[in-house]
Amino acid sequence: MATVNENYNKLSSDYLFVEISRRTKAFLDKNPDAKLLRLGIGNTTEPIVPSVIAGLRFGVEKLSNPKTYTGYGDEQGDARLRKALVDFYAKRDVALAHDEIFISDGAKPDAANIQSIFGEKSVIAVQDPAYPVYVDSNVISGHTGIKKGATYEGIVYMPCTEQNGFFPEVPTQKVDIIYLCSPNNPTGAVATKEQLSGFVDYALERKAVIIFDAAYHSYISDSRLPRSIYEVEGAKECSIEINSFSKSSGFTGVRLGWTVVPKPLAIDGAQAGRVNSLWSRRQTTMFNGASNIAQEGGLAALSEEGMAENQSVIDGYMENARTIRECLVQKGLKVFGGVNAPYLWIKAPGSMSSWEFFDKMLAEAHVVVTPGAGFGPSGEGYIRISAFGHREDINAAVESIRANLMV
Repeated sequence: MATVNENYNKLSSDYLFVEISRRTKAFLDKNPDAKLLRLGIGNTTEPIVPSVIAGLRFGVEKLSNPKTYTGYGDEQGDARLRKALVDFYAKRDVALAHDEIFISDGAKPDAANIQSIFGEKSVIAVQDPAYPVYVDSNVISGHTGIKKGATYEGIVYMPCTEQNGFFPEVPTQKVDIIYLCSPNNPTGAVATKEQLSGFVDYALERKAVIIFDAAYHSYISDSRLPRSIYEVEGAKECSIEINSFSKSSGFTGVRLGWTVVPKPLAIDGAQAGRVNSLWSRRQTTMFNGASNIAQEGGLAALSEEGMAENQSVIDGYMENARTIRECLVQKGLKVFGGVNAPYLWIKAPGSMSSWEFFDKMLAEAHVVVTPGAGFGPSGEGYIRISAFGHREDINAAVESIRANLMV
């Protein structure tokens, strides 16, 4: 008799963004003439830059000619793209080999799928608040108990608060897999090299593994801040880095990312090189490789011209962040992030909950944001605002907040 995976029953009934959509629809049903201004989901909005479009078109055209047509490629990714990423990391003085880089269809699936190469009894630690996929995918995989209140049994939550600058302390108890994200989604905080060094030291001592999500690396403008965990000494021996073209090149719909699994990485019961070979085995078994068209676009994005054009788009998003931040500060709100990251983390006024502040922003300013409570218990009392948006829409939202939000 077939049965279902009962772990799905442990999940909250509504995914965060589904609940946002439900509340937004209910508001529009009551206020059909209202014009909503969306600063919620972190979805890129600006067109893909010309040089990358040319790369994607080249990928399409190759499929129209029998001499250049390609079918299945290497499951680990196009060798040219992996070499381009080796060169990309070298610019940060990080030396990687091409067979330590695995091309995928995005950071989100890799963040979930990476669990399959580790033991079922691994103790998981996550930043709190955190991008929901880290927790939810571990729930589905059976690495947790049931949810009690705002937390799941079996997960170690590492609080990110105003007091610690929204970067967690190193765990005091034993954990095996540590999820870190910098620049952080949702708080916009960026880890320093010293902060990451503390986690690397812990992981090396305990034979733990850090899963480092660097999807927003391209928004860091402060050269003192690391864009890769491999800028920290010893990180190759204990860290897996997940990255993406989504936010750096507007590939949210194109789907292209990569994961770095260094060969020196060793854990209990698996010598150096074993984790790398396990991820390669997983990918060749369950994945047929990223789209060859998307990979041509990725090559163009890593070109000198592509990187310059994409930087202009990123600068535009960060100008949005500056504009939003100035408005909110002028309103007397406490604002974090939005300096080296496209997200702003805003403390709710008074004793308001995250969802109460969400409803207030929606009702008074007609602006859709993301409640911090949806990212974990330490997110309660905050909202996240995204700087992804067309400039005219951002300006309209800012003006509406300035004129209508009562705080």
